[in-house]
Amino acid sequence: MDVRLLLISVLLGLSRAQQDGNECTKASAQSCGECIQAGEKCGWCTDEGFLKQGEQKSTRCDEIEALEKKGCSKASIENPRGKITIVKNQPVTNRTKNGAKLKPDQITQIQPQQLSLNLRSGEAQKFTLKFKRAEDYPIDLYYLMDLSYSMKDDLENVKNLGTDLMKEMQKITSDFRIGFGSFVEKTVMPYISTTPAKLLNPCTSDQNCTSPFSYKNVLSLTDDGSQFNSLVSRQQISGNLDSPEGGFDAIMQVAVCGNQIGWRNVTRLLVFSTDAGFHFAGDGKLGGIVLPNDGKCHLQDNIYTMSHYYDYPSIAHLVQKLSENNIQTIFAVTEEFQPVYQELKNLIPKSAVGTLTSDSNNVIKLIIDAYNSLSSEVILENSKLPEGVSISYVSHCKNGVSGTGDTGRKCSNISIGDEVAFEVAITAKGCPLNGKSETMKIKLLGFTEEVEVVLNFICECECHKDGIKNSPVCHFGNGTLECGACRCNEGRIGRVCECSKDEVRTEDLDANCRMDNGTDICSNNGDCVCGTCECKKRDNPEERYSGKFCECDNFNCDRSNNKLCGGHGRCDCRKCICDANYTGSACDCSLDTSTCLASNKQICNGRGNCECGACKCTDTKFQGPTCEICPTCPGVCTEHKDCVQCRAFGTGDKKDTCEEQCSYFTMKVVKKKEDLPQPNDQPIINHCKERDANDCWFFFTYATRNDSSVMVHVAEELECPSGPDIIPIVAGVVAGIVLIGLALLLIWKLLMIIHDRREFAKFEKEKMNAKWDAGENPIYKSAVTTVVNPKYEGK
Repeated sequence: MDVRLLLISVLLGLSRAQQDGNECTKASAQSCGECIQAGEKCGWCTDEGFLKQGEQKSTRCDEIEALEKKGCSKASIENPRGKITIVKNQPVTNRTKNGAKLKPDQITQIQPQQLSLNLRSGEAQKFTLKFKRAEDYPIDLYYLMDLSYSMKDDLENVKNLGTDLMKEMQKITSDFRIGFGSFVEKTVMPYISTTPAKLLNPCTSDQNCTSPFSYKNVLSLTDDGSQFNSLVSRQQISGNLDSPEGGFDAIMQVAVCGNQIGWRNVTRLLVFSTDAGFHFAGDGKLGGIVLPNDGKCHLQDNIYTMSHYYDYPSIAHLVQKLSENNIQTIFAVTEEFQPVYQELKNLIPKSAVGTLTSDSNNVIKLIIDAYNSLSSEVILENSKLPEGVSISYVSHCKNGVSGTGDTGRKCSNISIGDEVAFEVAITAKGCPLNGKSETMKIKLLGFTEEVEVVLNFICECECHKDGIKNSPVCHFGNGTLECGACRCNEGRIGRVCECSKDEVRTEDLDANCRMDNGTDICSNNGDCVCGTCECKKRDNPEERYSGKFCECDNFNCDRSNNKLCGGHGRCDCRKCICDANYTGSACDCSLDTSTCLASNKQICNGRGNCECGACKCTDTKFQGPTCEICPTCPGVCTEHKDCVQCRAFGTGDKKDTCEEQCSYFTMKVVKKKEDLPQPNDQPIINHCKERDANDCWFFFTYATRNDSSVMVHVAEELECPSGPDIIPIVAGVVAGIVLIGLALLLIWKLLMIIHDRREFAKFEKEKMNAKWDAGENPIYKSAVTTVVNPKYEGK
């Protein structure tokens, strides 16, 4: 028996050392109910003889495999599991237009309709919902129209909407009803003029308008299209002062006044038609209205009577009421305000926006298109979940398309007769405070059908029912023996309820909780219960106190790179226990020397020590990660040039001290440089080419053997530069001078020829342009007057 207990103790110690991430042992459960709520893998051992003296009740709670290793038989392990029960599972309806006409509550589009789930903490219960869009599904459509003066031309086109829309909708469903309502604005300043004349006729004197109003239900839902036309044709335009309208007041009343509007439990469409923006919560302060909208119906004689009392509803309030009443909204607005309502549509699920023409003549097409868009999309929504319960969806749509997360809630492009499925997983973490059953609902936005899910929480084990109250096992009846352990009565504590809470703080018991007769009880990290330290729990379940006096913990060890024990060890009683190949107080020192190997395979190039995986160079001339970089050192070839030169050729700066300074290597002379050793399996070879005092090149190799000896091979043959050939150089210089002279003469002659030809051509051109006779002297001019000497008579 002692050997068996010792084996169990060893196994228990090994198990706890490996269970740093065990949620069952972290919970420190004191009862079977607490244990099964800690996680889906947790079980409770009900065997009364399972615990040894001094062990805590929480030891009974562990993973199933661990309990069996500790010696608890399978029959003694309490491990209840959750389950799903389908309560109502009517098949989806295969309805056609030509079939028998069914009432809306006789049509089923989602299956199953009611389930009951038994939830075990941490264990997900999964079920599949099937949806099939039924043909000829009934539709209720309510047309809500802005009747401010700017909508005057639109009203003319809406007057015949009833019969025309009825004809078009009958192509979709044989069960269609239509209603009509109108709105303008709150009947207070500054939204409308409150002068008596303007209250009677808000338009100009030559225009006949009706008195302003907030919202009016003109026609409740009916299947008589002609009645719609008749009542709408009698409507008159009204007027107001500001541009935004009070449409939100009207939408709220349409949503919450189901009896007056006549909504059925079918597809509900609300068409909101306007050419302006909207007022929302807070704007009522302009008219002195500060009371928030209460979201209740206030219709008297089909007129909203509290517009002057309650503020406009907020967008979130509208979204809530539209969703609660399964109303899908179609915003039919003019192009100017289309961007505004597009943003509003993004906030309201299952809504659409269409652009009206200036006179609303396209409203029927707009409604049909919007309805087709809305009805082709299926979106799941659930009611508020109990605390600690989560839900997730996976969609399986048409053509194998699947989605998770937010996309797991919806499927698009669903035609009549198409069938899609949604995989739903519901998980509970722990139990609600009261532990009672809760009911949640899953519904399809825009559809009235919903799935009811009853959640039953597994908060206690079956063995709890068989508990023995005031059992003598529990220290003279101070507790109830259930599931193999004592559940102590109020005021009693301990493994078998052996202590009273009034006694646990006495000095005698506290003395057993002080380490080394100190003053701190349980090292200030726990409470002294019946002379035994019960350590405090941390907010982070990964962190915990341990030890007889709670003197140890696993989170106060040294850190490196902001990681406990550098991420290379575990913290045990405030000291790091490092993994293999690591050392140091924070396990941040690596013992691996591979990172210190230089290119010659020596650790730190033989010029340093490898500490914590990094080289610390002992030779100050060398540096770098492997002590191979020496910025001030000459190269290997330059370093050994003089010694090789003096030993091989008897020349160089060290020829006089060659024997003393150059005997540290073995030298071998070869004939030519081609005979020098090449890189192979030998140690690393450095090939060198150096110049001597005569400007001749000599070649040698330098290599360090494994035994650290140095081997040098020298090529006997030198490469000396030959002297210059004087005759070709002189001949070349003379020939160059002659050729340059001839070239200059030819260039001069060419330039002179070009110049002479240009001068001659100029002369010829002037000659051709001459205008005088070649036989006359161009300089001579005849006399203009003749003078005769009267004394001279020709003698």
